[in-house]
Amino acid sequence: MTSAKTAAAWDRVEFETKLRERGRSYHIHHPFNVMLNTGKATPEQIRGWVANRFYYQIAIPIKDAAVLSNCNDREVRRGWIQRILDHDGFEIGGVKDPGGIEAGCAWGSGGPHARGDRGPAPPDPGGEVCGRRLRQLRAPRALAGGGVLVADRALRARDPQAAPRHWPEHYGWIEPDGLNYFRNRVSRARRDVEQGLAVTLDHFTTRPMQERALEILQFKLDILWAMNDAMALKYGVNP
Repeated sequence: MTSAKTAAAWDRVEFETKLRERGRSYHIHHPFNVMLNTGKATPEQIRGWVANRFYYQIAIPIKDAAVLSNCNDREVRRGWIQRILDHDGFEIGGVKDPGGIEAGCAWGSGGPHARGDRGPAPPDPGGEVCGRRLRQLRAPRALAGGGVLVADRALRARDPQAAPRHWPEHYGWIEPDGLNYFRNRVSRARRDVEQGLAVTLDHFTTRPMQERALEILQFKLDILWAMNDAMALKYGVNP
């Protein structure tokens, strides 16, 4: 039997197919997420999701900063830094963007509640664990690991539940500005996917590294699924 250490590397098409196959366990298929996207959630469940999303969201630019700190490729850094600006926001040359972290405040959740004053539904493993795992990686694997974490978005790119596009009709009480983040993410996610997937395919070129990439991707998927498990336990799931 051929081991992963001696097996030939998958070509780019095969490797991308292997990555996309993990989409079966993407969190959009979790009962809690399905409930949200089919209009069955209560305002309290929506607000609980927002609070947890906020805690997850604030860890993303920290993770991306860790990736950048291990990247010695200037061109990749120039593209990757946009992820931090997307979430933290910026004010450059008179152009101002509050960033995705601020988006939750318009969700009818009373402002401070969207900022997590209620706290996340325990456990909330996304930020600490994911960030710690990335900080333990080394260039170029840290960069490629970040690519895998972003490449998971490719799993949802063609899914009708990729963003709460139907939420305005399901949840009329949400202020329209509260969905701007998700509207913006449609184009930004495509950009992130293209870059992240390219980095992953470029850097994971041996079979052991490709197997490792699948493990990293599964780790990210498991985090997202566990977050939905915790929210379902705390807030319930309506049939």
